[in-house]
Parts: sequence; structure tokens; C-alpha cells
Amino acid sequence: MSGGEERIRAAFAAAKEEGRAALMPYMMAGFPDREAGLAVAAAYVDAGADLIELGVPFSDPLADGPTIHSADTQALAEGATLRTALEVCELVAERVPVVLMVYVNMILAHGGAAEFARLARAAGAAGAIVPDLPLGEAEDIRDAFTAAGLAMVPLVAPTTSPERRAEIAAVAHGFIYLVSTTGTTGERGELPPQLRRLVADTKADAGETPVAVGFGIGTAAQAVEVGKVADGVIIGSRLVRAAGEGSTPAESADAVAAFLAETRVGLAG
Repeated sequence: MSGGEERIRAAFAAAKEEGRAALMPYMMAGFPDREAGLAVAAAYVDAGADLIELGVPFSDPLADGPTIHSADTQALAEGATLRTALEVCELVAERVPVVLMVYVNMILAHGGAAEFARLARAAGAAGAIVPDLPLGEAEDIRDAFTAAGLAMVPLVAPTTSPERRAEIAAVAHGFIYLVSTTGTTGERGELPPQLRRLVADTKADAGETPVAVGFGIGTAAQAVEVGKVADGVIIGSRLVRAAGEGSTPAESADAVAAFLAETRVGLAG
């Protein structure tokens, strides 16, 4: 087990010992701007995040809905780069495991898999999610990340066949990211009715590997419901929206902290 994977597993285990699911907020590096992004990251940790999913700004985020896509666009307009994301990672990585959410083109554009992995590990990253890298494609990227000590976190969707899901679970590192619903990221009015069964099936395949649910969780109450069945809860668009509504870095930090604090209390039951 790599150093990054050990940190991720330990974070899930610590939450489980407290009788709750791990809380994993997502943020876009450099959004609404560099200073606000740093303030949001610090607020995440202070408000009780167990892990952080850190989005690397990218011009064509295929898996993301309008809220995160807009954040990508604004971060890039503010001059955000991979260095911006690594700076955020460096700020908080000693306190909580950071998992980068990055697209393949960003990896290739920064010297290839081995160089990108080196940069990520130097910044303290524990793992990476690459949503446009299906199992069985560009395995050299997975190999390079694993060699660098980064946990490659796979995604499983409602449309993933049971056979494919088992294959993914067999090679998963860190945790399995279970996409709650089809489509892109974004807040939803209600959780899909089949989610409980989907989580149960995925956990059966996963064995000791934690299963965290993301996509569509927009309220603290929804997070609590997901936390009753999953090992981790990932919240993205709701927090990105809150960060964007702040007119100063402090306001952005306060807005995300308030939501996370409420969610953390709910998860603790």
C-alpha cells in the first residue's frame, strides 16, 4: 500500500471509529480567485473535513455540471494554473489527505504521468481522480502514479455493469468514488431511489476498500442520508456555489465553513 493510500485509508478509518461517514468536500483551486481558494481550503480543514478533493482548473471539464464548469472558467480567467492547485495542496496536505481531481490532458501537458505524479507528491497529494481515464486505458498513467505513492481512485457509476464494477473494485486504491446518478456534477432536489442498493452492491465488491458517494448532494440532510449507507460523502457544487457567493476571501471561507460544520454535526448523529 502506497503512502498516499495509507493516509486516505486512515482518514476513512478514523471517521468510522467515530461512528460516521468521512466528509470529503470538493473545491476548485483558484476559485473565486487565488486568495479565496486558499481561504476556502483552510476553512474546509477547520470545519472538520476528513479529506479534500481538489479540482485542478481545466478548460473542458467533461464530468462537471454548470456550477463547477463556471468555476473552472473563472479560475482560469484569474490566472489559475496547476501551480495554483499545488499551492492549495501544500497549504493543507499535512492536516488532511488531498486527492486531486484532474483530467488526462492536464497530466500530459505537464511533462507526462511521471512528472505530474512527482509534482503532486512533492506538494503532498495523497491521490488522484482522473474521470476521463477508464480502466484498461493509458495504464502507464496508473503505473506512474502508483510508483510515486499516489492512490489512483476509480469511479463507478449507476451504468457500470456488475462485472465491470468488480474489475474496478479489484484494482481500486484509496477508495472507490461512487457516482450517485448519471449525468454531470450538480445539486439535485432529491437522492436517487436506487442509491442504497447501488452502494450496497459496490461495497460488496469493494471488500475493505471504502466507498464514497458524490454527485448531486446539495444539502446537509442529503449528506446525512448518504452517510448512513456509504463510507464517505463527497460534496462539490453546493460548496463551490457558496464559495462563489462570497465577495471577499473571508466571506467565501465563512460560507463553506458554515455548511460543512452543519453537515459534520449531522454525520456524527
